[in-house]
Amino acid sequence: MKGRMRVGTIYLPVCDVKRAKDWYEEKVGIRSHFVDRDKAIFDFANLSFFLVRSPSGQTSDFIDAEGVVRPSLTLEVDGVTELEEFRTRLIAAGVSVGELEDRGHPGRNFIFFDLDGNRIDVWSGSGEYK
Repeated sequence: MKGRMRVGTIYLPVCDVKRAKDWYEEKVGIRSHFVDRDKAIFDFANLSFFLVRSPSGQTSDFIDAEGVVRPSLTLEVDGVTELEEFRTRLIAAGVSVGELEDRGHPGRNFIFFDLDGNRIDVWSGSGEYK
């Protein structure tokens, strides 16, 4: 293959596209540029981020070899301070948010859940601990 390859699109399953679109705009702070009955499209982090109408109970999570439920998506922010500020903003907005985690690698993480139960990981990046 010649040329450059990159991730172009991420898809997340949602039950109600309009409701999920509004939630991501309000809670996460990203803006959509297209919405219809079956999908909402956001330009986010230099890729297309789709919310796709799916059956109830469907999420993007998976179970690893040890039986642990894992998210399929990690958002990266610029450092621990920004991570903590984003987490605080989500909590204030009533979003279900997990604890700050030290996973044994540089940076810190936390998980939040969208309206449909998709588990979204957030990582501070590889900067130094606070």
